[in-house]
Amino acid sequence: MTVVGDNAPPVIQAYYQVLTSGIENYGDGRDLLPLLADDLDFEGPIAGRVTGAAPFKEGVKGFIANVAEIDLIQEVHDADGTATVYDAHMPKGVVRIAEFFRVSDGRIRRLRLQYDPADYIAKGGG
Repeated sequence: MTVVGDNAPPVIQAYYQVLTSGIENYGDGRDLLPLLADDLDFEGPIAGRVTGAAPFKEGVKGFIANVAEIDLIQEVHDADGTATVYDAHMPKGVVRIAEFFRVSDGRIRRLRLQYDPADYIAKGGG
């Protein structure tokens, strides 16, 4: 399943491939780790602010396990960043999510997520 377009940076294309490949293919996250800077700066409504690829790799498992499909609404790319807005199809409904990336040296350095955490939990995330 292709989520982002061909104009997305390769690391972003690969990131969404991992997110949509299912938990059975995620395993220990070995396909995700090379996409992330070791000192990834992550911030999301539930996790708060977290530094490091390893904690993110563990935290994203729940999303991967629960998302059935991602429908891209919009994507924007510039020289060092990407923004996406999409609908994530969860077990109990759809959640609108926005992701803001900073990329350098072919790796995701910063990631900010925006969504309604109560809606996300109510629809099967967590």
